[in-house]
Amino acid sequence: MFGMLNPTMVSPEHALRGRDDYAYWIPERHAVLGTPLMGPWPEGTAVLHLALGCFWGAEKALWQLPGVVTTAAGYMGGYTPFPTYEETCTGRTGHTETVLVAYDPTVLSHAELLRTFWTLHDPTQGFRQGNDRGTQYRSAIFTTTPEQLEAAFATRDAYAPELRAHGYGDITTEIRSVDDRDGVPGAGRFYYAEDYHQQYLHKVPNGYCPVHSTGVACPIPG
Repeated sequence: MFGMLNPTMVSPEHALRGRDDYAYWIPERHAVLGTPLMGPWPEGTAVLHLALGCFWGAEKALWQLPGVVTTAAGYMGGYTPFPTYEETCTGRTGHTETVLVAYDPTVLSHAELLRTFWTLHDPTQGFRQGNDRGTQYRSAIFTTTPEQLEAAFATRDAYAPELRAHGYGDITTEIRSVDDRDGVPGAGRFYYAEDYHQQYLHKVPNGYCPVHSTGVACPIPG
C-alpha cells in the first residue's frame, strides 16, 4: 500500500482516461454485516464518504460503529471514471482511498461519526498517512447533505486547537460536497473498489494496515 515518494495532485488534463463501467465484479452484500453493498438501504439512511489513508483498516473500524448499515471501500475525489486499484496507486486518477459509510443518523449522529473519523488518523499529514505516501492516501470528507457539510467544518474547527495543543500542525483534510456547492467543484462519484478490497481485514485478519491515530480526542461541538 505504498505510493509515490514526493506526491503531487494530478491535473484533470493529465489524469488517466478511465472507462465507461467497472472492469471487475463487485459483491452484492457486505461480508460482515450482510447488508447490500450498493443499496437500496432503509429509508432515512444517510451516506458519508470518508478518506483517512489505507481503506482496509478504516473500513473495519467504521463498520463496527453502532448505527452503521453498510460500508464499502472505493475511490473518490479525482477525475478518472471507474478507476482500478493499480491506476489509483499511480496517482494519475486524482482519487483517494475512501470508505462509503451508510448509517442511521438517529442512532449515529453526523458529529459522532465524524469524531470517529478525526481520531482514527492524523489529519495533518497532507498526501500521506505514516509510510503510505501518495495523493490516494490524503484525508478527505465528501458529504451528501448540507447538514453533513456543516458538521464536517464544525468538528474540524473544534479538533484543530486540540491538535495544535499537542504539537500537531494544521489540518489538511479536504472537505467537499459530492455535488458542486457554493462555487466549489463537487467530489463526484464514489467508485467501488475491487472485491478483494471489500471488508479486507475480515477476509485477511492478519492483513497489514497500521493505525495512524494521533491519540488526541476530538470534542463534539457544543
